[in-house]
Amino acid sequence: MIPELLARCTFPSVGTAVDCAVSGGPDSLALLVLAAERGCRVTAWHVDHGLRPGSAEEADVVAQAASRWGASFEALTAHCEPGPNLEARARQARYQVLPNGVLTGHTADDQAETVLLNLMRGAGPDGLAGIDPARRPLLALRRHETQALCDSLGLAPVQDPSNLDPAHRRNRIRHELLPLLCEIAERDVVPIIARGAGLMGGVRDLIDELAAAIDPTDAKAVAEAPEPLAQMALRRWIQRETSAEHPPDAAAIERVMAVVRNEIRSTEIGGGWRVTRSSQRLGLQR
Repeated sequence: MIPELLARCTFPSVGTAVDCAVSGGPDSLALLVLAAERGCRVTAWHVDHGLRPGSAEEADVVAQAASRWGASFEALTAHCEPGPNLEARARQARYQVLPNGVLTGHTADDQAETVLLNLMRGAGPDGLAGIDPARRPLLALRRHETQALCDSLGLAPVQDPSNLDPAHRRNRIRHELLPLLCEIAERDVVPIIARGAGLMGGVRDLIDELAAAIDPTDAKAVAEAPEPLAQMALRRWIQRETSAEHPPDAAAIERVMAVVRNEIRSTEIGGGWRVTRSSQRLGLQR
């Protein structure tokens, strides 16, 4: 089973030192195992958010797996208070303490869920491209395969009860929307969505490269550019200048294009920011 899964993964070459984010769930344990079986020099990093009783003990599951596969182990804490946007806040807290370039155990199922989430919030090419494959060596695998790998090796992954909580939109997509889409399509739609994300990623990268030649603060240059390139130039500029985690959604960029065309003088773009126009120059204001 391991050779077959490894053939579909994108780990670096044998002997490369890699950091792996390992929560103790089946996906991250599979990441640890497959990285070690690939011949990488693995360090497993576990982050405890302190969100539920006994969460600190989950580090023991990761430590034991790391020892079994000859990997180093590091335990970190990044406390995150319960409340709105918990998933996003916990993710941000993790990445603040994890080393740069850490590998994660995202699968094709995560990719499909992410694309659907992004679609519902009005994403542009970035969102429809889904999860960046860089640092996600398991992105071609399925969630049931990581679980099967753990079962075959006698590993008992941590089961996070929050993954069943319908308060989190991703869980409703996972347990309600995707099964319904599969039923309507009469086929498994996860590979279809994941493949579409890969194609969109290539289109996005090409548009991104061409848009780099446009000065996004020059309203005349933006207005004269082909609209897909103009929108990408604006998206990159706004994300860079505001240090936002995600680029503006498609609706916000449409409003900015109205500013570019001088149909309106300014527009809010979310996050407490506004795009303005003065003497054919675009600017950003809080």
